Amino acid sequence: MSSRNPKDLWTGIIYIAIGMAAIIIARDYGMGTPRKMGPAFFPVILSSLLILIGAISVVRSFLQPGAPVGRFTVRGLLLVTGATVLFGLIIRGAGMIVALPALVMIGAYGSRRFSWRTSIILSIGLTVFCILVFLKGLGIPLPIVGAWFGG
Repeated sequence: MSSRNPKDLWTGIIYIAIGMAAIIIARDYGMGTPRKMGPAFFPVILSSLLILIGAISVVRSFLQPGAPVGRFTVRGLLLVTGATVLFGLIIRGAGMIVALPALVMIGAYGSRRFSWRTSIILSIGLTVFCILVFLKGLGIPLPIVGAWFGG
């Protein structure tokens, strides 16, 4: 039996592989309970959902016709990977207000459909959202404005 939608097939396989890797990594952490979550609880739940989405994608690839896998682009891969590494390197020194827009703008530039307007709007919205949810709501100890800028 062959897949009628190679794009969905490979997307599903990648999702399943990443989800399984995260569960394997989290197996040494305490799971806890829904009321008192341990360090493995959230990653395992998210990974399980990722595996479920991957399985649905694989099944769908055999049922519905779809697009072939597109051309592999090194530029996009390098820009997204570089943006993620840069974010990790500067988040503490520059703060969320600099690191997150840099991540979004550099990562978006890897797309052939890059638009300055859309990327700026997305980076502003995502930064505000992350500050409210992760820093204010969950109390994650990251600076909004880092020490490099007087924060």
